[in-house]
Amino acid sequence: MSIFTHLLFRPILFFFLIISSTLYAQPRINEDSIFIRKNYTKIERQIPMRDGMKLFTSIYLPKKISDKNTFPIMLNRTPYSVAPYGEKLFKTTIGPSMYFAREGYIIVYQDVRGKYMSEGDFEAYRPYIASKKSEKDIDESSDTYDTIEWLIQNVKGNNGKVGTWGISAPGYYTTMSAVDAHPALKAASPQAPVSDWFMGDDRHHNGAFFLMGSFSFISSYGAPRPVPTSKGTPGFSGYGTPDSYTFYKNVGPIKNLNERYLKGENRIWNQLMEHEVYDEFWQARTPVPHLKNIKPAVMVVGGWFDQEDLYGPLKAYGGIEANKPKSPNLLVMGPWIHGGWSRGTGESLGNIRFGAKTSLFYQKEIEFPFFNHYLKDGEAHALPKAYIFETGANEWRKYDQWPPANSVEKKLYLHPDGTLSFSPTMSIMQVGVKPSFHEYISDPDKPVPYTSEIRIIRGSDFMYEDQRFAATRPDVLVYQSEVLTEDITISGNVFADLFVSTTGTDADFVVKLIDVYPNDAPNDSPVNPAMKMGGFQLLVRGEVMRAKFRKSFSKPEPMVPDSIENVKFDMQDAAHRFKKGHRIMVQVQSSWFPLVDRNPQKFVNIYKASEEDFHTATHRIYTSGSQSSYVGVRVVE
Repeated sequence: MSIFTHLLFRPILFFFLIISSTLYAQPRINEDSIFIRKNYTKIERQIPMRDGMKLFTSIYLPKKISDKNTFPIMLNRTPYSVAPYGEKLFKTTIGPSMYFAREGYIIVYQDVRGKYMSEGDFEAYRPYIASKKSEKDIDESSDTYDTIEWLIQNVKGNNGKVGTWGISAPGYYTTMSAVDAHPALKAASPQAPVSDWFMGDDRHHNGAFFLMGSFSFISSYGAPRPVPTSKGTPGFSGYGTPDSYTFYKNVGPIKNLNERYLKGENRIWNQLMEHEVYDEFWQARTPVPHLKNIKPAVMVVGGWFDQEDLYGPLKAYGGIEANKPKSPNLLVMGPWIHGGWSRGTGESLGNIRFGAKTSLFYQKEIEFPFFNHYLKDGEAHALPKAYIFETGANEWRKYDQWPPANSVEKKLYLHPDGTLSFSPTMSIMQVGVKPSFHEYISDPDKPVPYTSEIRIIRGSDFMYEDQRFAATRPDVLVYQSEVLTEDITISGNVFADLFVSTTGTDADFVVKLIDVYPNDAPNDSPVNPAMKMGGFQLLVRGEVMRAKFRKSFSKPEPMVPDSIENVKFDMQDAAHRFKKGHRIMVQVQSSWFPLVDRNPQKFVNIYKASEEDFHTATHRIYTSGSQSSYVGVRVVE
């Protein structure tokens, strides 16, 4: 097939896949919608909080409710609207999945404080108040408590048991529902919960600002809402190009986004720009330090290919686990993008197949039994402590702890000859002998793109995209293992430990852990049958670190030009099998644009930087002796 034919064929194929998928799903949606209207009544209420504010709440009641036939309550608190509004207008599906509606649950949705039809002022991730001294001391924990108390007292036919769930920001509200929980709350499932907007969720990773996702989202999310309304504010759309790389390059320094487009009117964007370091503002907004004495059963859910909140579920689960809760604390991680477990079948992502309908399996065999057990006295379901999908092997694993007990920390060393192995470089640092290194020129005017696609909205494809487009650039270092003679399985934390130097005073370091397919890999792409999978470079984990935070996220320090320094950072967890015949690859670069904003490579407040602050710099990665850079993984033995 010629290149022209391939380019022409791909969008046509994509069009027919979308159409066929839509036609397949439509009867199911219609069937669900008909079931809800036939079996449920909808009421809308303004539920009073302790400080007098009222929160708009939609309540779906099973018609078979009676004094003798009671049902548990499932509560979802959201900043994204409970729409449709009006007691005669119904959602097409309700609950975490339709299993709940068909089983018989009271399903409740609530606009959080300050969003859509609820009163009050909205605060993105409102700080928790541990010691409340008056009715005016409110937070998301208290708003949830007051909501549950009202529901238990005023919704007839409830059985006195409540469950909470939510994905992304609603996942954060679910996490907070378990803090100082109402006695009726028996089970909570934070799913892709936002846990820290600075350290690893959505807005920043290790202090580096996630530019394009933040701007497109916050332009709507942080827009003024003077009075309660059922209408949302559209996000920014005046890009003038389909190419995000071009748009954000033309914008120049970040401060221009506010000056040109947001005009200082977006409160959340302003907060982001005012807090460049991990100060009290950010520290007060993470729930992780407050996950103590958790009483409800908790099941945290996340996706290995989550483009927004991979950090959140891992840290929420770990935060609860660190305090040794008396109630169950479970972790579920599957092969999903953000929220992928709640929609679609979960059979594949892009060119990668998973060999099973993982999302449907999760809904039926994990999520529904979990809530049914705790809220309806259902049969005890033998859910493990950690239910983990191992990519590469395409198998579910059950562990009694996470990371698994049979995993051990090992180091993948970057070698002077460009190879990668678990054995350190044999050279010994001696007096007068120069350390080995690889260097590259990082030019903020020509940053490494985060994707090979032309797109204006971030999307999720970059999380499982073939990385060969980056490997060919001179400003991307590539280290590759020999062909594996046996399978290597990793399960647990991945982290980077680099020895670096730069001619500048700041730098970003992006590290990617990659599974390289053999050259004779079969062409079995579910999206594009013409895709050549031989040599495919699957991104297993990628992460960025802003070097000025190498010693402290609260008190950044400049890099000393041409001085070797240690930069280490969390790359989050992974569960992946590198199969026999594959190779393991590590790529190192210093830009990931416009996914991540450009580092001027000068020690400045980047949110206030001007064009003249951006400089080209030469970076070195050291690979010998006591200054051997490596990527740490946990290998299952």
